[in-house]
Amino acid sequence: MNIPKELRYTRTHEWVRQDGELLAVGITDLAQEMLGDLVFVGEVQVGKQVKAGETAGVVESVKAASDLFAPAAGEIVAFNEALQDTPQLLNQKPYDAWIFKLKPAAEPAGLLDAAAYQAAADAEKK
Repeated sequence: MNIPKELRYTRTHEWVRQDGELLAVGITDLAQEMLGDLVFVGEVQVGKQVKAGETAGVVESVKAASDLFAPAAGEIVAFNEALQDTPQLLNQKPYDAWIFKLKPAAEPAGLLDAAAYQAAADAEKK
């Protein structure tokens, strides 16, 4: 399982990358592996104010649908439009394809570093 050390993670399998004053958010390698072949990414509303942990979008695969959660309170300011036509980008390179960008209202709390995410993922598999 690929877990880049420079990113931060949520317990719900989103990765978070600081992008200037914004947070770029995507799904982890483990999440895309568990979901299988992705067929839809969306329901992300640019301009929507979200609370930390609130649903910010959805990903659907041939196996299941899964909510995407905001890693912090703030405003969704962008959606990766390329994923509308090619959601498989998340299967191919999950850490290169961000899903949405968030302008946080405050510093995100409770994000995991790579080692803590690995430990949480291992515990979840048991």
